[in-house]
Amino acid sequence: MTQFINKKEDIVTEAIDGVVRASGGTLVRLDGYPHIRVVTRKEIDRSKVALVSGGGSGHEPAHAGFVGTGMLTAAVCGDVFASPSVDAVLAGILAVTGEGGCLLIVKNYTGDRLNFGLAAERARAFGLAVEMVIVDDDIALPDLAQPRGVAGTLFVHKIAGALAEQGAPLSDVAAVARKVIGGTISLGMSLDTCTVPGSPKQDRIAAGKAELGLGIHGEAGVEQIDFGSAKDAMSKIIDRLHAKMAPGPHVALLNNLGGASALEMAVLANELAGSVIADRIALMVGPAPMMTALDMQGFSVSLCPVDDQSFGLLTEKTPLAAWPGCHSLATIEPVPLPDGLIPIKPLPSAHPQTAAFLRTCCEVFIDAEDDLNALDAQSGDGDTGSTLAGASRALIGSIDALPLADHTQLYRAIGQELSQTMGGSSGVLLAILFTAAGDAAASGHSMRDALKIGLERMQQIGGAQKGDRTMVDALAPALDALGDGVKAAAAAARAGADHTATLERANAGRSSYINAERLRGHKDPGAEAVARLFEHLGSRTPIEASSHG
Repeated sequence: MTQFINKKEDIVTEAIDGVVRASGGTLVRLDGYPHIRVVTRKEIDRSKVALVSGGGSGHEPAHAGFVGTGMLTAAVCGDVFASPSVDAVLAGILAVTGEGGCLLIVKNYTGDRLNFGLAAERARAFGLAVEMVIVDDDIALPDLAQPRGVAGTLFVHKIAGALAEQGAPLSDVAAVARKVIGGTISLGMSLDTCTVPGSPKQDRIAAGKAELGLGIHGEAGVEQIDFGSAKDAMSKIIDRLHAKMAPGPHVALLNNLGGASALEMAVLANELAGSVIADRIALMVGPAPMMTALDMQGFSVSLCPVDDQSFGLLTEKTPLAAWPGCHSLATIEPVPLPDGLIPIKPLPSAHPQTAAFLRTCCEVFIDAEDDLNALDAQSGDGDTGSTLAGASRALIGSIDALPLADHTQLYRAIGQELSQTMGGSSGVLLAILFTAAGDAAASGHSMRDALKIGLERMQQIGGAQKGDRTMVDALAPALDALGDGVKAAAAAARAGADHTATLERANAGRSSYINAERLRGHKDPGAEAVARLFEHLGSRTPIEASSHG
């Protein structure tokens, strides 16, 4: 089992109970388990229009997460990706509907249309005023007679919910809901399929591909396309939406389909804010998981035209945590660094041999990025290679601004560059090493002695010693042996790096939190990086290896 569930048969009922328990007493559920699973507000004003929505589970926080003031009055929950029964929908209607009547908000799937539709007819037979609207916002399949209802449904929940909260009659609430539906369009993309509890995972999206226009129940999309970047993915979505947009300003809803990280969603938000439709986006909702497809590694964008009325209803406050609110797109206006943090740049000076030496050192780390990440994944967070490669690319990009002809200042400049561009503790430690080495070189020490003094300072502050399973295990012996030549230093660094694979305990860094079983047989990635650098330098001719001075 790879999911936090008990039994797949109980997942929906137990999840509903979890939502109710965590609501602070604002939600209740009907006593109809397991066949009737309805979540309602605890306090209901039956003089107002009741909003009832729902469908299959697996789209959390939709739909129960949107039950509350200013949005839904009740949510009817089916099994995962399956419509609730007619009796369950009817129970939800009867539980919350009074003289204000009821609006059913239904996504355009056959099961939902039939079951909600029949329940509406039966409720009318009880003398209740019930209207039903069908959301069909998905534009993935342009020739489809009945487009699917997806995340654009949330616009209906919010706008109609706010209007109902104001006490508007059922006819007005239904009319506004239909107007919203008429202009709303949505499209999604994913890098992977979802995992349905108790069922084998589909594996139809190949590595390097993304599926465009797939449904929120894991249905196959309209096409599979090459995946290159977040920018490219957002561009493909926006291009198709742009062609279908109504005139005027819109609100954009950026929905996490369940498996994308918050970091990825923020990148996608940035791309949306910089897209060709940015000047037509009056408000943005999200990014947030609002209508998910379990753990699908994807996102969707929904667009809805707004006028003064819908703008006001969208921005009406609601206490529901699942609704992330609406915000206008902001312009990035960087604030100057505080006094004392603006770096004092040394005067650049040219020295072709030193520039070439630095480039080749950086290229060693760039070429080793994947290997070092793989090593780090065994004992850390898998980013050592990317951290070193990123800093190396930044250093290459700044070479022309460095004091290449003054090696004393160069050490300090490299330390400053690493402190700004290299993340994590390793960036700080190497910045300390090079800064201290620069100070030592300014006092007349040789290159080797200056670097050894820098290493000592790094060890004093960082606390790592030989045998602690860090880069020190390769760097210290390499500098000790450097007096006998670069080849000797390379051999010492390699021996030190290889020895770390025999160490079953780390006394510094993230590896110190890892058990011996995970460490055994795996070299420390920092030590391996040092060994590869010295081995590269040792493979060069004596003139090349010493040309940096």
